[in-house]
Amino acid sequence: MRKKHYHKKKPSFAGKWSAKLHLWFGLSVGLIVFIVSLSGTMYVFKDEIQHQLRKEVMFVPTETATQKPLPIEVLKEKVALEVNEKYPISSVEIPIAKNRAYEFLYYEKDKKAWNYFDEVKINKLVYVNPYTGEILGIYNEKYDLFPILKSIHWSLLLKTDWGKYVVGIPVVLFIIMLITGIVLWWPKNKKARKGRFWFDWKNVKTWKRKNYDLHNILGFYASFIALLMSISGIYFTYPWVKNTFNLALSGSAELPKEKEVKSPDSLLARNNAVFDLTAQETRLLYAASSSFRIPLNGKNKKGKVLNNIPVTVYGEDGRFAVRNQLAFDKYSGKLLINKPHQELNTAEKYAHANYDIHTGSYFGIIGKIIWFIAGLICTSLPVTGFLVWLGKRKKKGIKKTL
Repeated sequence: MRKKHYHKKKPSFAGKWSAKLHLWFGLSVGLIVFIVSLSGTMYVFKDEIQHQLRKEVMFVPTETATQKPLPIEVLKEKVALEVNEKYPISSVEIPIAKNRAYEFLYYEKDKKAWNYFDEVKINKLVYVNPYTGEILGIYNEKYDLFPILKSIHWSLLLKTDWGKYVVGIPVVLFIIMLITGIVLWWPKNKKARKGRFWFDWKNVKTWKRKNYDLHNILGFYASFIALLMSISGIYFTYPWVKNTFNLALSGSAELPKEKEVKSPDSLLARNNAVFDLTAQETRLLYAASSSFRIPLNGKNKKGKVLNNIPVTVYGEDGRFAVRNQLAFDKYSGKLLINKPHQELNTAEKYAHANYDIHTGSYFGIIGKIIWFIAGLICTSLPVTGFLVWLGKRKKKGIKKTL
């Protein structure tokens, strides 16, 4: 009796090209995906770790918290004298809670530099007891682990403006790899489906098969979170991604532009207590918020001179999704603009929430844990994928020699 020969079903056009793209892109950008995934995963619990390491300087003694805070200008001068930096203080973050320290920030960038360490001239954070003016702690954030991890994740320690594309292009290719990976994973029949959702290693002895399953099964479970992380990542890199989101969410590719409000009291002499008036009004309007940031050097992040005093109010500690925007006259401290989070359109709300979605903090501590696990899997995918390719290559080499 003749034995029946079963011919392997030829892969579909989609399957064939998915396999090729998955392999080519994996070999070309695998190392960058590994570095970006690892640095991002290590950054996820930044706030929790820093709060533990800095809890002694982040909180003020209970007995001093009953007093009235010193004027911001006085605190600013105390910090400037003690820290003795050639650069001016950039901003102060003031917590609503009375038992928390003020955070004065020094931050300056060099636009001509080509790498992180030259681009960031200074990034220093000073914790101050607002009731006594005592400096509780000074941290050189430029050389701290988490800002360095953030720069690796964002631009591989290259200049921010163009380094983001060095990471952004591989991330786009990684998105294609995730989609093609799902196509390759998709079971062709019910029998094949059983082995695609979990590990069945009872009769499996070879490490190659186990490595293949790790890449295949873990990759599938992480792929949906990884897609969300990747798309929210390139949202920061490519304007067309942001414009697409804006158009889909609010019907316009551009976010509403902030109105330029000229200071009506520009002819008046500047009130020395202008920052305190600003802080006092902000506390009254947003007493249930976490903290607010006031620029002290009269410039925005890009170095442009500000026409007024913009104040950003953060709704929750460690999250940026809920943000309220205020603007005060820089001479008198009079309130000019009050734009609460509730009045923002959907695209604006998403723009504020994108960072939290990218890091998982939008979904609380559970979200961070899930993002951390998904990040570890993404970090492993280039390694297990390379080993799968290497194993197949060696197998083909052995067949040729036989």
